[in-house]
Amino acid sequence: MSDAEAAMEHAKEGIATLDEEIQSLQEGLVSLDKSVAQVNSHTRRKDLPQPPPESAQPYSKKTEESAGAIKMIDLCINDLDKEMVAAEANEKDSQAAYETTIADSTQKRLLDSKTLADKESAKADNEDQLQIHKDNQHSHSKELSSTTYFIHSLHQECDFLIKYFDVRKESRQSEIDALQKAKAVLSGADFAFVQTSVRRFRQRKL
Repeated sequence: MSDAEAAMEHAKEGIATLDEEIQSLQEGLVSLDKSVAQVNSHTRRKDLPQPPPESAQPYSKKTEESAGAIKMIDLCINDLDKEMVAAEANEKDSQAAYETTIADSTQKRLLDSKTLADKESAKADNEDQLQIHKDNQHSHSKELSSTTYFIHSLHQECDFLIKYFDVRKESRQSEIDALQKAKAVLSGADFAFVQTSVRRFRQRKL
């Protein structure tokens, strides 16, 4: 009984621990899926086409003022080219980071999903063991009840024998004494019968 109860407590503790771990893994998977969905959404927004550039100003005859303006435009174009190069580099870095994040997230999800499946399988095994221990405890309980009843009956019988031992001993001794006396009487009667028979036989011969 005590072994079954200890095993049941151990199984219950294991199930409670596995429940907490399973819940934590499930919450982690949900959080991971949300993070991946946010990253995908952010990436899609960056991939949207940019608005078209503003239309060029109408053509006008070159003047000194227009020559200075053209130089300024050339400088702007050079700056824009540099910014585009930097943006492309940043985009490559962002894409690489995104791919790494997705790969890591996928790998983590696979590992967490396998761990979750293992935990759920272990929980099912513990629940099966708990049921077995419960069945064993029920069987042991019935056996204990039967044994307790037998011990009680045996104890009552022993109490009766001890209580009346002296009386029964005295009665038995009295019976033995009576039998011995009866045997002695019967032995004496047989001897007297034999002597009487011998006398009668002699008298007849004479």
